[in-house]
Amino acid sequence: MSQSLAKVCTHIVFSTKYRQPLIDEKIENELHRYLGGICNKFECIPIKVGGYVDHIHILCVMSRKISIMKLLEEIKKNSSRWIKTKGKEYEGFYWQDGYGIFSVNPSELDIVVKYISNQKLHHENKNFQDEYRGFLRKYNMEYDERYVWD
Repeated sequence: MSQSLAKVCTHIVFSTKYRQPLIDEKIENELHRYLGGICNKFECIPIKVGGYVDHIHILCVMSRKISIMKLLEEIKKNSSRWIKTKGKEYEGFYWQDGYGIFSVNPSELDIVVKYISNQKLHHENKNFQDEYRGFLRKYNMEYDERYVWD
């Protein structure tokens, strides 16, 4: 085969440092657009960006040109710097150190889009930690609870 093709769809999840509820309505939509712009800059196609007051979900198609670790480093570094310019209340903003990234079957993208779109409703009954543990169980991820949260 002479052509190299790839379509690796991923669902990225990470929270604010200590899950502080700092993503308010004042910056929420602009932050989501900004995160999508960072993905685009690195040729990762954003499909849906959303989240809740203390965390972010990014559904994107990964580029073959950037590693997962580098993409997340750039997303967090650039968006954290940007948020801090949005007002005094955001000067102490930080993302958690870690992240989760999970593969998504391209035929099921609409399910994940709907899931991300309904975050506010979803989090009326479940906090971020329980949501994240659910992802870890669903994907059979081994983890140590002591090192998941910061």
